[in-house]
Amino acid sequence: MTPELIADYECVVGEGPMWHPLEKRLYWGDILTGRLFRYDPVSRKHEQIYCGDVVGGFTVQADGALLLFGEKGRIRIWREGALTTVVDEIPADRDTRFNDVIADPEGRVFCGTMPVKDRPASLYRLDPDGTLTKVLDDVGLSNGMGFTPDLRQIYYSDTAKMMISLFDYDRGNGALSNQRVFARVPRGEGAPDGMTVDAEGYVWSARWGGGVLVRYAPDGQIVDRVAFPALKVSSAMFGGDDYGDLYVTTAGGDQKATDGAGAGALFRLRPGVKGRPEFLSRVGIA
Repeated sequence: MTPELIADYECVVGEGPMWHPLEKRLYWGDILTGRLFRYDPVSRKHEQIYCGDVVGGFTVQADGALLLFGEKGRIRIWREGALTTVVDEIPADRDTRFNDVIADPEGRVFCGTMPVKDRPASLYRLDPDGTLTKVLDDVGLSNGMGFTPDLRQIYYSDTAKMMISLFDYDRGNGALSNQRVFARVPRGEGAPDGMTVDAEGYVWSARWGGGVLVRYAPDGQIVDRVAFPALKVSSAMFGGDDYGDLYVTTAGGDQKATDGAGAGALFRLRPGVKGRPEFLSRVGIA
């Protein structure tokens, strides 16, 4: 599992790799510079396709557009350069931004925020009709999420608390309950960042500051580690025609001398296991 460098845009906070199943291309972003990129594995060409307001996370919509989650609680639809606002702002979150997000089987989106000096982060659920509901507060720093193969549970990473939790998930109404610890990350080994779940139900968790991608068994035991030439490994997502490619983002492209030669680059692995298609959001789609 030697990481293959795919593209290096020297991302300050490279994040959010997302396989677009309708286009068969990989999208990812650089949060702090407000850039989005995409990669075509057939032609091996990659390009920057957006530069604007900060994008903390995004999903692929059922109609092929991207749903962007940005600063101040702003949520917009991006379709080849055209932007449509879904939520202009969340008054209580004007001083923060969204971070990692994930669509559920019904087209809802769970979307987390960053903490600010005087209050912790939160996790919201955005329903297809545009309704936002806060489902968690007192979060250290909301980050990567993923569903178990049976769709009865969801993993949730809190970077600041150095913990990955597991919740029961109700597909019917999107409710989360029965939070318990799936894995705690020891200090000094990096912090849990973005994540994905493979077809065998194992969790792949990026370690910000740890320089590795960690694979957990469903019982929470670590079964593998993949090292990267970048200190800040930020997220991972399966893609490709057979979902056998694992794309990994990194950060620190503005400080390669300390964060590594591959800091800020996009990498690919062939781990020998396959992923599953991510769910498509259906916000604003009848």
